[in-house]
Amino acid sequence: MSISDPAPTPGTDQARTIEPAERSDHTPAAPNEPQATADPEPVDGPAAAPSRRRAVLARVVTVLAAALVLATLTLPNRPWQLEPGTFLRLPLEALLLAALLLALPGRPRRIVAAVSGVLLGLVAMVKVGDLGFYSSLGRPFDLVLDWSLLGPAFAFVAESIGRPGAIAIAAGVGLLLLGIPVLTALSTVRLSGVLARNRTGTTRAVASLVVVWVVLAAFGARIVPGVYVADTNATTLVQDHAVEVHARLHDRRAFTNEINVDPFRDVPGDQLLTGLRGKDVLLTFVESYGRDAVADPEFASIQRVLDEGAERLSAAGFTSRSGFLTSPTIGGASWLAHATLLSGLWIDNNQRHRNLLATDRFTLGDAFQRAQWRTVGVMPAVNQAWPEGAFYGYEQFYGGPDLGYQGPRFAFAPMPDQFAIHTFHQRELAAPRDRPVMAELALVSSHSPWTKVPSVVDWDDIDDGEVFQRGIIGTPAAQARTGYRHSINYTLRTLISYLERYGTDDTVMVIVGDHQPAPVVTGENPSPDVPIHIVAKDPAVFAQIEDWNWQEGLTSGADAPVWRMDTFRDRFLTAFGPGNSRAQAQGR
Repeated sequence: MSISDPAPTPGTDQARTIEPAERSDHTPAAPNEPQATADPEPVDGPAAAPSRRRAVLARVVTVLAAALVLATLTLPNRPWQLEPGTFLRLPLEALLLAALLLALPGRPRRIVAAVSGVLLGLVAMVKVGDLGFYSSLGRPFDLVLDWSLLGPAFAFVAESIGRPGAIAIAAGVGLLLLGIPVLTALSTVRLSGVLARNRTGTTRAVASLVVVWVVLAAFGARIVPGVYVADTNATTLVQDHAVEVHARLHDRRAFTNEINVDPFRDVPGDQLLTGLRGKDVLLTFVESYGRDAVADPEFASIQRVLDEGAERLSAAGFTSRSGFLTSPTIGGASWLAHATLLSGLWIDNNQRHRNLLATDRFTLGDAFQRAQWRTVGVMPAVNQAWPEGAFYGYEQFYGGPDLGYQGPRFAFAPMPDQFAIHTFHQRELAAPRDRPVMAELALVSSHSPWTKVPSVVDWDDIDDGEVFQRGIIGTPAAQARTGYRHSINYTLRTLISYLERYGTDDTVMVIVGDHQPAPVVTGENPSPDVPIHIVAKDPAVFAQIEDWNWQEGLTSGADAPVWRMDTFRDRFLTAFGPGNSRAQAQGR
């Protein structure tokens, strides 16, 4: 039995009923001819059972079809709205579609029903995409640009659970996405037939429900906070994504105009970064280190690590200042944050990122290289060629395989942050050299899923990394917030310990988060802000950023200054350039 052809109900003739108008006027029955009469079928006999079962099955399929259509229309696209009460809504789109189908004759009605069902399925797919992206990146699915994230997403899952598991998940998701439009189309076709067979009753019902919808809308009725019972969810979703698609398609020209504005592009090397001459500048990105890490009361242990760390660094002769930057991304896509901070442009999507890499934009790495620093990139999570290093102005690049790690893997992180920092230090800072070093270190131990976190070990015991077999902190995947807290504590302790052990009068470390963790940690609508700290021994470093008004210590309080991340490059080059009349830092 097809889903679109309901079985006849009990008590109706299986054969086609002949209406009076179809009977011939030329074949009257003979007046004296005895009329044949059929024996009545037994109502409760064995032959009636299959018919009843088919009728019940038909009603069940119809109910399921209606439930699927309504669920698709009322499904929210934000995970924090997934409550039973969210589905107790009256979607205006369902009423309008029913009215349209009631007004159409047979074949056009079925065609419109099928097309509407496919479109409804596509809306459902977009909602599922939004749910996934809000859960992981704190934003909706970008219909133009986010297809390029499927590869990195597959790689992340494969790194976390293994390639076979990733393939199985990808296949399941693919089948689901293909099946949704088919099921919604079959459902709307079946329901259109039900409407047509009961045209008078359903017309009255639809008209009554429209009145109910208007009343509910007028009073703003809600069962779940922020979710109206008189629903236009699907229409709003389509409108929002249409606006976004239009903006994405017209963003290239705007971005080109932004790239062309660069006050530092032609500045000679001897006029760049004069306030940091001789300093080793370490730009250290801490994965998923967001505002919640220092503001959420449940993460009080992170605040303690920062406070205690500031005291320990002060005892070692260091000073620190802290503020916030607003990241262009949440929950992932760290490369967007790196590109934004280094280029001084707002890189909030992959289209902008690709376009940026195709230009000769002057980055912070370029500035240090032009000013005669040795520039280095350290990316332990990169396990293949990384042509972006040349764009960012790095003379030397260390990916994961280049660092020589032989210890255990930690969930997504191929090695502990301590090992990556130690190897960089031994190869670049401890080795003989004739220039100061500027390095970007993209740390990774605090990357989701936070199920395995290393412990800080003695720096002298690190060797090839086998020592990290001991002291592993395991956390079930369901306890993401606990694992996240452990991982941030680990990375911050590692950085503080490194500065205590290896920091010199010529060390300047910038510690910055790339983005907030996923909403599974932060909850709904997280702030896009991330903490940033500068640590150094030379007082002249802080004299040059006095007007930044950053807070003393490693604590970024609620009232600390907040800048957009794309403004950091220009502020940094301005503060440490020759135009700053404050005392210049003196290095080797």
